[in-house]
Amino acid sequence: MRMVIFGLTVTSSWGNGHATLWRGLIRALGGLGWSVTFFERNTPYYAGARDLDHLDGGNVVLYPDWEDIRHVAEQAIGQTDVVIVTSYCPDAVEASRLAQQASRGLRVFYDLDTPVTLARIEQGQRPAYYGPEGLRDFDLVLSYTGGTAIDALKTLLGARRVLPLYGHVDPERHRPAQPRAEFAGDLSYLGTYAADRQAGVEKLLVRTAARLPDHRFVIGGAQYPHEFPWGENIFFVRHLPPADHPAFFSSSRLTLNVTREAMAKRGWCPSGRLFEAAACGAAIVSDTWPGLSSFFQPGSEILLADTTDDVVAAVCLSDSEIDAIRRRARERVLDEHTSAQRARELDRLLSDSLQTAGEPLKEAI
Repeated sequence: MRMVIFGLTVTSSWGNGHATLWRGLIRALGGLGWSVTFFERNTPYYAGARDLDHLDGGNVVLYPDWEDIRHVAEQAIGQTDVVIVTSYCPDAVEASRLAQQASRGLRVFYDLDTPVTLARIEQGQRPAYYGPEGLRDFDLVLSYTGGTAIDALKTLLGARRVLPLYGHVDPERHRPAQPRAEFAGDLSYLGTYAADRQAGVEKLLVRTAARLPDHRFVIGGAQYPHEFPWGENIFFVRHLPPADHPAFFSSSRLTLNVTREAMAKRGWCPSGRLFEAAACGAAIVSDTWPGLSSFFQPGSEILLADTTDDVVAAVCLSDSEIDAIRRRARERVLDEHTSAQRARELDRLLSDSLQTAGEPLKEAI
């Protein structure tokens, strides 16, 4: 079976959460017999921070602009069983229309940023990755977010069939690693700077650090402004490539998850960082949002924090209590949230949709 994807990026994890997810999913799909081609516009922003030169399970087509690749894309779409267009793909509208014209297979849209999409629409804006026709012409719409977002995509964008496809982790890439001194801390946080996460980061990490001056706190990520309120016991590690994530998560007693405002408000939208951290054996402290208990059991597999006091209490837990949480979280992720499991789920969804659409399957997977 053949699949063509038009996405944001798979070659660079700089400032985005798409790349790592696609790498794990495509690798796992390859093991199920899928042949995957990923079309990515070669933008300077990602080209300058590229951290992948070979895509396991698939191949990448880098192109300078849409007109240069349109003919090649049309040929690929015409020969594929499934074409997927994603949110934040810079040529999503053109790729979507070409899929409607040239595809003989299943046409799928995967919104990996559903809360942001819905928030903008509710504010009277139209995201650049949607045309005026919305989602009504797609056979299947996948959403990174479940819950009420499923019905909202139907109501606001005309999607006919919407199913959630949540985040995941490749345990071959994210697993316990040897701790490193530069990443060591009592509480770490890994994430690209985002204005709508800043209040949470300040409340749950910066203020905790001020309350516990004898403890060490570490932030890793990209795009942090000079005016960020660093404390003397808060240490910064500039953008880390995925290969360094396991050591980062394995080097602190606890790691913090702070959810973007739109994701937290909508709920049912677990960050890929949650699964990555747990797979690396980290004990996680997270802000709260609707649906979180469906992915991790609060108090047993994850610690929840609404206030600075909650994080201070977590940091002060004994090593044995923290070790039990990290062990149970890793077991949960390996049981339910791996890239291989999501690939099997996607394979079933696509096979069912192809049969529903009347497209005969050419081979069993």
